[in-house]
Amino acid sequence: MMRSPEQPVLRDIVLIGGGHSHVGVLRRFAMKPVPGVRLTVICRDTHTPYSGMLPGYVAGHYNYDDVHIDLRRLAEFAGARFFRDEALGIDRSSQQVLCRNRPPVPYDLLSINIGSAPGLRDVPGADQYAVPVKPIHDFNNRWQALLERCEHHQGPLSIAVVGAGAGGVELILAMQYRLRQVFKSLNKDPRQLRFHLFDADSTLVPTHNARVRARLESVVRDRGIRLHLGDPVVKVSANQIHTAGGSSLAVNETLWVTRAGAPGWLKTTGLALDEDGFIRTRDTLQTETDDRIFAAGDIAHVSEHPREKAGVFAVRQGPPLADNLRRVALGQTPRPFHPQRHWLALISTGDRYAIASRGALGFGGRWVWRWKDWIDRRFMARFNDLPAMAESTQQPDTSAALNDEDAAQAISALAMRCGGCGAKVGSTVLSRALARIQPVERDDILVGLHSPDDAAVLAVPDGKAVVQTIDFFRAFIDDPYVFGRIAANHSLGDVFAMGAEPQSATAIATVPAGIESKMEDLVFQMMKGAVDVLNSAGCALVGGHTGEGLELGLGFAVNGLVDPDAILRKDGLRPGNVLILTKPLGTGTLFAAYPRLKARGRWIDGALAQMQVSNQRAAQCLKEFGATACTDVTGFGLLGHLVEMTRPSGVDAELALPSLPLLEGAEETLKDGILSSLQPANVRLRRAISNQAEKANDPRYPILFDPQTAGGLLAGVPADQAEECLAALKERGYGQAAIIGKILEAGDELAPIRLV
Repeated sequence: MMRSPEQPVLRDIVLIGGGHSHVGVLRRFAMKPVPGVRLTVICRDTHTPYSGMLPGYVAGHYNYDDVHIDLRRLAEFAGARFFRDEALGIDRSSQQVLCRNRPPVPYDLLSINIGSAPGLRDVPGADQYAVPVKPIHDFNNRWQALLERCEHHQGPLSIAVVGAGAGGVELILAMQYRLRQVFKSLNKDPRQLRFHLFDADSTLVPTHNARVRARLESVVRDRGIRLHLGDPVVKVSANQIHTAGGSSLAVNETLWVTRAGAPGWLKTTGLALDEDGFIRTRDTLQTETDDRIFAAGDIAHVSEHPREKAGVFAVRQGPPLADNLRRVALGQTPRPFHPQRHWLALISTGDRYAIASRGALGFGGRWVWRWKDWIDRRFMARFNDLPAMAESTQQPDTSAALNDEDAAQAISALAMRCGGCGAKVGSTVLSRALARIQPVERDDILVGLHSPDDAAVLAVPDGKAVVQTIDFFRAFIDDPYVFGRIAANHSLGDVFAMGAEPQSATAIATVPAGIESKMEDLVFQMMKGAVDVLNSAGCALVGGHTGEGLELGLGFAVNGLVDPDAILRKDGLRPGNVLILTKPLGTGTLFAAYPRLKARGRWIDGALAQMQVSNQRAAQCLKEFGATACTDVTGFGLLGHLVEMTRPSGVDAELALPSLPLLEGAEETLKDGILSSLQPANVRLRRAISNQAEKANDPRYPILFDPQTAGGLLAGVPADQAEECLAALKERGYGQAAIIGKILEAGDELAPIRLV
């Protein structure tokens, strides 16, 4: 369950990106939160890589989780909101971050730590045929694909890396080590692997001292890697590299690790940028243009202290960035940050050997790699081995409110509320939030949301019956837009399950008290998410009620229209039917694990994605293939909803535990004994299982009772239509739909369900 703030939000600090500096900010705020200050992270990737361990990952010394920080989990630990999205711009006049897939996100203070990416656009064909090492998420997908191709590749395999700085050298040595191991395991000759390293500079790792350069060049040449230095690559074509000297080389794969560049959208922000497009900052890490905006890591060019792009600086900037964000939020003067002139670089050679470089010093050995491994693992443990946080005992504080009006509103929000008129949210806040939302227009909505009347008026077409349903639940994630989408999707489920078309929805919401600007945005974000889903379903939002409450909550009363002769009921199961489930199970256990920091971020991503998948197309598909009964699987869990179907249908059911589709991570959290708070009530239905004692120790047994949010449809389909129906469901986007059992004649047993 989402944690409710102990006091109103007074200031929003928004972090764009999950780079090395921002993970430091999150941990620092987790250790010492600022009352009234809320952090929000906007990042495309849930798992942010640690660049220092990437070569070891490529070489096969680490697995994926060893080298990635779970950003969603870290944000939960820090009490920060995590918005999985991509920032595309900044509207500085309205202080909003513009995103790809969601409404703009307001900020009071903003920090940018989005790293950099190799510049491919200057070389024709590079953006089409070369693989940039950054962003690392995209590179990882290509790397995994290359490993798979190696299993089937016959004959020589030629790989080129463009960029002979430390990053390029580490990468090519790590790739060579790993691919040689792969070839040996497949009984292929490793000598068929050919590696080429290109750079316009005539020197290997030119930013390091002569001793380090000589050591690395010796390693590269001893490993049979061919160097192409001082001859810049001017064109990349399909399986071909062309250089300024007129030579060309046939290659199977080209990787790009050249000088880093900045994303183009920064040019639209009006912020001062350097000649490479990076954000110019002062030594306080505030941008030269706007004191409310900070930047750190590769994306920042600290004008007073220019340094090369290196992960060590991003890591070191984390604490001063956190401290200055804190100070500015509290109205204090930020402090300058002075980076070190010399820093330690530990450059690995792929084979558990590393070379150390600092200033004029250079030395290497296997002990250096072990030293590097110890440093890297200790660094990652700070962000992945998170301690349980004690309950905060801080008293409400309005020091983060930087003006008298906000302070007065904060004091009002902290005071005892009268609760009259259902503790309604102020009309000004509500009207401003809803004015930006446009429900879908329907001819049968005679009076709707934006009419001044007291109630909605709907028309019921001839030959149609009205289906009515209502759902409400508290927020379980800190992203109001995604929560709104899921709440609307969940509420529509009953209408789809009965074979109906949604017509209208009336909302009921509770919103924590706070200053007006924060409440308005919260209502808008949540209702925008909900209306996006309602509109896509052809369902008009026609009204509702919003009141103050301790927790964010949202629900809908939904009206649907259905042909009275084509209603899908729960009592329509027939012997010989096959049971089909359209979505995987596991939301209950995963979201019980999430606030305990026991769920990986990608597991939560997967669950949220499934919860936003509408049941509309599934219901249509099931009807096309002759479904005789249907329900949506929600709070009572799979078993509870199946019992609701078997009893009125007068049938028994056989349920195949191994066939149940599960969300990624659900088996792990169940194995750890992490269950939803609703699970005990659902477990009481175990008496409906005829062989319960026999199957109670099955690892999948607990999933039968797991309550679902926005779960899939459970339907009985004629056996001769089942396989074709399942194939059609998969084609329509229900990739984990499965046949999970069959319907039998009622037997002598009182318990109608048998597990197999």
